[in-house]
Amino acid sequence: MPAPLFEQIAEGIRQQMAVLEEPREFIPGKTRIPLNVPTYGAPEVIEALDSLMSTWVTMGKKVKNFEAMFADYVGPHYGIMVNSGSSASLLALSVLGLKPGDEVITPALTWATSVFPIIQLGAVPVLVDVERDSYNVDPWAIESAITPRTKAIMPVHLLGNPCDMDAITQIATEFGLSVMEDSCEAHGAEYHGRKVGSFGDISTFSFFFSHHISTIEGGMILTDNEEYVDQLRSLRAHGWVRDMSNRAEIADNNPEIDPRFMFAHVGYNFRPTEIQGAFGIHQLPRLDGFIDVRRGNAAYFNKALAPYEKWLMLPSEAPHTRHAHFAYPFLVRENAPFSRNELMQYLESKGVEARPIEAGNIAIQPAMKKAHYHVSGSLANAQYIHDQGFFIGNHNGVGPEQREAIVSYLREFFEGK
Repeated sequence: MPAPLFEQIAEGIRQQMAVLEEPREFIPGKTRIPLNVPTYGAPEVIEALDSLMSTWVTMGKKVKNFEAMFADYVGPHYGIMVNSGSSASLLALSVLGLKPGDEVITPALTWATSVFPIIQLGAVPVLVDVERDSYNVDPWAIESAITPRTKAIMPVHLLGNPCDMDAITQIATEFGLSVMEDSCEAHGAEYHGRKVGSFGDISTFSFFFSHHISTIEGGMILTDNEEYVDQLRSLRAHGWVRDMSNRAEIADNNPEIDPRFMFAHVGYNFRPTEIQGAFGIHQLPRLDGFIDVRRGNAAYFNKALAPYEKWLMLPSEAPHTRHAHFAYPFLVRENAPFSRNELMQYLESKGVEARPIEAGNIAIQPAMKKAHYHVSGSLANAQYIHDQGFFIGNHNGVGPEQREAIVSYLREFFEGK
């Protein structure tokens, strides 16, 4: 396409997106407050169009650029982009050398794609309890769950709240275990000044539509381990050798096979598209601004709702951490004169979208009846949060009008009790 024509189209996109991004009238009690809103604008759309017009639409330079940018942002040396966060977890676990029957310790309060990849690899998830105040895995429950079959720990930084990585890495070092950080909901969260996703042997992130930044679908694996990198790049693309550092050596050892179609691993097809890379390179510079909005909203809600803490447990930020606030959760206390469902339904009636905390206690999900897994210790806190917890959206679409309205709805509900 001639450059002048492309620029005319790009300018039309800028104008149209500007119209879509204009603030709309907010009517308390009537205007819906959703769990998420789009994070992208004209730059992402134009970059994606550029890829489409170039006809290079599978992973290429833009994907590589985003991989390098995201790795630099978080800290590890290498980033490997894939088509989703769940694919990222499956690939990350694949390179840890897990064998059928090996055990991976992970929290019972989590999302399905943190646990299912363990099962899909023939390993055994060992579900342990979480801390009620942080929703994150209890480090002492991890230590109690270790057996001779334990090979790895998978902490999940749930809802953007950093886990206690000092305790977890200490346990892993003491027992010789790998650590895979599930950071899918924790973009930009920090523990002692370091980004989560930089502590473990390997880590994963998701760029699904509802996350802090989005490539529509998409995921990322980060690591400093060069051996893992070679395997990951091969596994995401059928197992071929094209992106491996030692591809020449493998080709020399197999001269009867065309190196362009040589397969070194039993791989998958988890490649991202160049469209996803196009989104990522424009989304990442906006991430810290999005996090600032979320943190500001959480601080506002915590202060406004402090008088009701006798009935609610509100989210908190542990010392030396930076909470990324994927959502804003509520935990209804035992003595509250209302149920979790009553409060959720009331907010929904006002147009505030509300959802349970993730998959809740994954051990009681029907899919787990078809899986081989273990439970270590009590899952009392995971079950309590399953029964009594829920969250509402906290994102760049929640501004002063929306958060003031949410607080007014809650005050109205509590005063009626």
